[in-house]
Amino acid sequence: MCSLNMGSMNFAFHNMGAKVTSWRFPWEKAYIAASESFIFRNTFADIARNYSLLEPHGTKFEHECYDIGHLYNLAHFADRGIAKPPFFIQSVFGILGGIGADPENIAFMRQTADRLFGDDYVWSVLGAGKHQMAVVTQAALLGGNVRIGLEDSLFIERGRKAASNAEQVVKIVRIVRELGLNVATPSEARSMLTLKGKHSVRL
Repeated sequence: MCSLNMGSMNFAFHNMGAKVTSWRFPWEKAYIAASESFIFRNTFADIARNYSLLEPHGTKFEHECYDIGHLYNLAHFADRGIAKPPFFIQSVFGILGGIGADPENIAFMRQTADRLFGDDYVWSVLGAGKHQMAVVTQAALLGGNVRIGLEDSLFIERGRKAASNAEQVVKIVRIVRELGLNVATPSEARSMLTLKGKHSVRL
C-alpha cells in the first residue's frame, strides 16, 4: 500500500510549540515553528505521476483526504480513468489546515463519499491528537473503518501517553466490540482492501 494525498494544503503544527517548555534537540523548535509557512504540495500533476509510477506494480493506494475538496479530486481522477475502484479512502480530521474534527464534518465526509463513489470504496478514518478516539468511534458507528496509532496521537487517554501502538489498538478493539460491531482479522482486512497478498510481494 502507498499513501496518496489528494490535494495541496497548509499542513501546520506550529501552535504546538507554544506548549513546550523544554526541547530535547536543538533543531526541534525551529522545525515546528517553520510549519506555519509550510505548504503540503500535492498538485494534480504530482498525483497523476504517482499513479503512473506505482499503479503498474499493483500498488494499492490509501487516498488520504484532509478536506471535502480532496474527495472531489479523487472523483476527478476516477472520471479520467486514472484512479480505479474500489477506492480506499482515509479521511483525516483535526489537522490545522484541513477539515476540523467536528461530528458534523465526519458525517458530511461520509455522505459526500457515498454520493461520489457509491459502493465502490472502503472508508477509513483517523483523528489527529486529542481527537483520535472520539473521531474513529463516530466513524465506526457510521459504518467506517478506523485507523489508530502513535503517528496520529501519542496519548491513550487525556494526560497519559500510550505505551505503544498496540495499547491504542487494544482500546479501540474493545470500544468497537462494545458497540456491537465486528473487528476484521488480518486476512479479512486484506480481502476488504483488495490487496494482492504477501505471497505476491517480493520481500
